[in-house]
Amino acid sequence: MGVFTAVDSHEVGHEQVVFCEDTQSGLRAIIAIYSTALGPALGGTRFYPYRSEEDALHDVLDLAQGMAYKNALAGLDLGGGKAVIWGDPDKDKSEPLLRAYGRFVQSLGGRYITACDVGTYPADMDIVAKESRHVTGRSLEHGGAGDSSILTAWGVFQGMRAAADHTWGEPSLAGRAVGVAGVGKVGKHLVEHLIDDGASIVVTDVNPRALQWVRETYPQARVAADTDELITSEIDVYAPCALGGALDDDTVPRLAAKVVCGAANNQLAHAGIEKVLEDHGILYAPDYVVNCGGVIQVADEIEGFDFQRAKSRASKIYDTTRQILQLAGAEGVPPAVAADRLAERRMAECGRLRSILLP
Repeated sequence: MGVFTAVDSHEVGHEQVVFCEDTQSGLRAIIAIYSTALGPALGGTRFYPYRSEEDALHDVLDLAQGMAYKNALAGLDLGGGKAVIWGDPDKDKSEPLLRAYGRFVQSLGGRYITACDVGTYPADMDIVAKESRHVTGRSLEHGGAGDSSILTAWGVFQGMRAAADHTWGEPSLAGRAVGVAGVGKVGKHLVEHLIDDGASIVVTDVNPRALQWVRETYPQARVAADTDELITSEIDVYAPCALGGALDDDTVPRLAAKVVCGAANNQLAHAGIEKVLEDHGILYAPDYVVNCGGVIQVADEIEGFDFQRAKSRASKIYDTTRQILQLAGAEGVPPAVAADRLAERRMAECGRLRSILLP
């Protein structure tokens, strides 16, 4: 598949897609800007060993669109974008590579603001910031917001509380069994909130070190052999917290959970899965609604970071999730459709104001 074919395959075109290469440092990156209707496009940088350039392009296009919708529903005056660096962060990451990437970010003149994502950390953003002013998610030592996974997990927990209230009439996970697939940067914080709330936990992860951390920190949690075992377990809530595509035609019919609410981006493997979930009586809390705590955290950095202010804003994910679930019921559509409609409405209504020219 060619580049133009891949971009055109999305129903609504992206504003800009930039391919970045620096041979000497080994940098191969793609920056995708989906929309700047609400402001500069904010989205993280994913450093991942994709199987092919086509996979990297497909991922960055999907992620950029998801960020536009996420930022819109988070109430931020920011558009949506994303970047991927093609490579193994454990082997390929270096100061020259990150600085080269920073130069490309800077070349966009502020249309794209980057931050952390899978495979990148605040220390990496500190290096990127040596070459670009348009960087968030920096370390606390450099005046940044630090680890955005903290409020990502907090927001997912709030969304899960709202989903529990909608399903069982109580905004708590106490006495509920929650299966968490992926206990990395976000999942481990989510597990902490759930256990504090009185939930019982089943986890799985491809990383043995992550599972060992769970065994040592929360010995009361059960470790499933793999995702297949976890999704068919007697759980009330399934929380995908790893990579996207967790909900597909094979997975959904085998899910024991009545609620799906997790931190992973792009959980729906393809269009139509949201209807399959509904047909199986499974409530889906849209991923980009519940996992926007991280972007709220790094966006707060633009104003001069204040953790309590950012956490207060992230706590409103509970209200937004409830609003979307109620709207879905009122309009007779899946929650994912209701969320898309709200996001598109805000982008259209506020974005049109840019046609009013300013001096």
